[in-house]
Amino acid sequence: MTIPNHPPSTLTSQQTRLLARQNTITNTAGYSPGTLQANLLILPQKHSTDFHNLCLRNPVSCPLLGISSTPGNPHRITPSPCIRTRDFDLRTDCPRYRVYKHGKCIADNKPDLLDVWPHPHPHPHPHPHPHHQQEEKEEEKYTAFLIGCSFSFESALHNSNLTPRHHLTSTIVAMYSTSIPLLPAGIFTNAHCIVSMRPYREEDIDRVREITRPYLATHGEPVDWGWDAVERLGIRDIEKPDFGHSQVFGVGEVPVFWACGVTPQMAIEAAGEKIDGLVFAHEPGHMLVTDWGVEDLERLKGGLGAFHQE
Repeated sequence: MTIPNHPPSTLTSQQTRLLARQNTITNTAGYSPGTLQANLLILPQKHSTDFHNLCLRNPVSCPLLGISSTPGNPHRITPSPCIRTRDFDLRTDCPRYRVYKHGKCIADNKPDLLDVWPHPHPHPHPHPHPHHQQEEKEEEKYTAFLIGCSFSFESALHNSNLTPRHHLTSTIVAMYSTSIPLLPAGIFTNAHCIVSMRPYREEDIDRVREITRPYLATHGEPVDWGWDAVERLGIRDIEKPDFGHSQVFGVGEVPVFWACGVTPQMAIEAAGEKIDGLVFAHEPGHMLVTDWGVEDLERLKGGLGAFHQE
């Protein structure tokens, strides 16, 4: 499929995913406005129940947009409205990926996952061999979780003349580790929340909160704001984000913080040796664009179970 040479703000979700598959885009901020973007976490099926419970216990940081329909199958997501195209592939349709082993990132900025997840079900090796069969048995156990991303509400901010700073500077939103604990679930313990930050004038914060409040499926309104919030959240240095790029503050601007879907990667790091097998994730700022739209936000408040028949 040929992708038209149009501005990111005019592309459909499928067109953005195809550009990611072709490795022609990176940072997805501003792409396909009106759709919901997702963080990605793929882990061995044996740990999927614990991770699912982690998301359910921490819905602000980890709001679920979709889960693999079948473990090991990178082509289908449940509920079906999340991804509607048949050629979808979890291994290629994010712009960049990370790979974790025993809680440590062993590879980052990968253009795809084809070398680490090469023969997924339902496409077995054409000439089975005991070695290949063992590989496929392991590879079929991966389960993917799509977690809402705050990039989803940035077009609404832009339309209200509250364009996020990183859009104007073509940088990646600043993200910080905090001292806020993540509620534990199974093997996932002792992790802390990540927040994203956008500078705004104090007099604009009420409007920013109002605009982002309906987006509960993608973190919703800010969790804190103001210079005092830096200390409250346990952020070490506002000038040195843990992910993304430092943002310049204008006169009268203060930091405004949102929950962030990079938090699950911190849960993976904290679990460490408890995780048997590789874990895959998106590179922060390089999101999977789903087919969910703003019009789905109200129904998503009921959780994924509201779509159980689709």
